Amino acid sequence: MTKLTTHVLDTSHGCPGAGIAIDLYRLDGERRQLLAQVVTNADGRCDAPLLEGEAFRAGVYELHFHAGDYYCRRGLRLAEPAFLDVVVLRVGLSGEGHYHVPLLVSPYGYSTYRGS
Repeated sequence: MTKLTTHVLDTSHGCPGAGIAIDLYRLDGERRQLLAQVVTNADGRCDAPLLEGEAFRAGVYELHFHAGDYYCRRGLRLAEPAFLDVVVLRVGLSGEGHYHVPLLVSPYGYSTYRGS
């Protein structure tokens, strides 16, 4: 089954990114269509895939991770405006299978990769 999942790791604290809001958009040219809004659980994961089955279509998607809000709730004093407020990952999903897009984030940097 084709699906899209994610999880977030807070590399500055060495723990899962719990309580991070994520918005998922499908892009059609420059038009964005909001498909889902979720919040990561205590393990930094979503309770269900962001997309799966018939809802999944090949195309370009954006995941918007609200990292600035997360770090503010953790009590970090961030500069105004925050260096990383919303981390936007634009990904092209074309085939069958499981697409897993992890985010490793700190207040001043992030990385991602296609996981399994």
